[in-house]
Amino acid sequence: MENMELVCFQIISSAGMAKSSFVEAIKAGEKGDFDLASDKIEEGKNFLNQGHGVHATLIQKEAAGEKTQISLLLLHAEDQMMSAELTELMASTILSQQKKILDLEAELSKKAS
Repeated sequence: MENMELVCFQIISSAGMAKSSFVEAIKAGEKGDFDLASDKIEEGKNFLNQGHGVHATLIQKEAAGEKTQISLLLLHAEDQMMSAELTELMASTILSQQKKILDLEAELSKKAS
């Protein structure tokens, strides 16, 4: 069980770091710093990929016949991964909308001048 707990905590940690990066991307976008926002999105994706790698190892073991003991900790880890994936989607969408708003404001400002 110790190994399984470590695997779960690796997934939880990666997902948490990914979510934090995605939120930082949104905050950078609010300030108009889209270069930093893009960097934070990429950072988040890297953390998410780390978690997916650990998770994929569990799936491969199960496919090879090694049964995985389901625990509340494993369910929590998978929930955190799904939450991080949703946060990535939301961050990307919010950044896209922020850019459109800034572009529209710039266009309206030009017309007003």
